[in-house]
Amino acid sequence: MNKSRQIVVALSLDIFSVLLFVAVGRRNHNESAGISGVIEVALPFLIALVCSWVVSRAWKKPDATKNGVVIWLITVVLGLLLRNLIFDRGTATPFIIVATVVLGVLLVGRRLIMRVIR
Repeated sequence: MNKSRQIVVALSLDIFSVLLFVAVGRRNHNESAGISGVIEVALPFLIALVCSWVVSRAWKKPDATKNGVVIWLITVVLGLLLRNLIFDRGTATPFIIVATVVLGVLLVGRRLIMRVIR
């Protein structure tokens, strides 16, 4: 796979991971899983994800586990801060725990799986 395609696939998988996290969470809380509701809740985490890609310069090694850890931590911390301070949404302790664990599994786990496959 050429480098440009690898970057697009990696970023797409990260975006999908955030959207999946939100969609499943909304469904588990009996909230609409419609795309507008998912995007609204996911937006602080998607903004944080883009920031994490810039900070980690993930495009250089998009599937590196080290980048995955940086992306995960920035996405969670900045996403929760944006959610609370800018988007005026709650950040209860159980939500913080679930967001941290689930996004860690999705963002870092998929990179570990890619490493095993290669």
